[in-house]
Amino acid sequence: MPAPENAKLLTKSTLVTVSHAIERAALAAAEDGPMLVIALFQRMPYFARERDVYDRIAGAAAVTVVGLVTDEAPEPSAGWHLIPLDEDDPYAREWTVVVLTPRFGAVLEAHDREQVSEAAATLESGRLFDGWWSLRRDDALHKAIELEAAFTDRLTPDARTALAGVLDRVRELPAGTGESRGDALVQLLVERTERNRDELARLRRRIAVADRSPLAGPEEIGRWSGGVTASGTLPVSLLAVRVPAAHQLPEQAGRRTGALRDEGLLKVLTTVLRDADRITRLAENDFLLILPARSAAESVEAAHQLRAGLAEAATQNAFLSGDAHVVVMTTRRRPFPTERIASALDWAERERVPVATMDD
Repeated sequence: MPAPENAKLLTKSTLVTVSHAIERAALAAAEDGPMLVIALFQRMPYFARERDVYDRIAGAAAVTVVGLVTDEAPEPSAGWHLIPLDEDDPYAREWTVVVLTPRFGAVLEAHDREQVSEAAATLESGRLFDGWWSLRRDDALHKAIELEAAFTDRLTPDARTALAGVLDRVRELPAGTGESRGDALVQLLVERTERNRDELARLRRRIAVADRSPLAGPEEIGRWSGGVTASGTLPVSLLAVRVPAAHQLPEQAGRRTGALRDEGLLKVLTTVLRDADRITRLAENDFLLILPARSAAESVEAAHQLRAGLAEAATQNAFLSGDAHVVVMTTRRRPFPTERIASALDWAERERVPVATMDD
């Protein structure tokens, strides 16, 4: 579904804070039932992290509905219902949490932009969404009605009856007159927290860039790209670059390449990097550039830019050669398919292909 007009740009880290707060509200003891809870998680790994919370919520709610894309559906606990989503379902890109009772409502709705913040400490926490949230009961009611209409054919008869029962009960009672005050208070707190977090992330990023080598090691790449992540979400372009081994370089360069060659290479390879990108080593003569949220066309352009840059640098540096091979892949897989791209480098070198593209 398209993002509403009141949506604003939010990072995943902010959305996690808001969604956890709404889930905490669902678990709070209150005599205001019956309660419905609807949550869209995009992919199974994100729900798996919160599975225990939703088992508890299901024990307190009249009906709990979970929607996500998954090849293997989780075994539902008593009280919550699974809505399997197709990859091309508009709701597959939506992160939503709705909690609704006759006296309380909270809603978070966010639409995946498939982009990442330049200041992100990790690939996953920096994912960007167009989102909004509200603690006004009727906002939650309207979203619940939308989702009921979208999923009614995919719910069991018991779930449909329970959902309709809560909605009918909510419609019978007016919303609280002071909701706007509490909503305004929370909006301000979250906005200020988000600004502080963004500023801290930018400062940490500057320090990290100043202190570290442009070439990230396997552990650093693992921390940056790992954690709770899922295939099928953020597209990431991978550029694998193979440069000639020392014995393949011009005779005048001999075998004295080492650090001098790497220094020259990195000067060229880093020219296509943005703040959110990373570069690491696959093998002695193979480098991997990780470029989040780049289009396939942009990535191919970057590959040709790299080859042109290496060719130019080689005219001034005997330790470099412009005879490099580049393989380009845009992938949604996690972890990254590095073995496949390394094999593709072997093929590109063997077949003398300067720039090769491969499907995910």
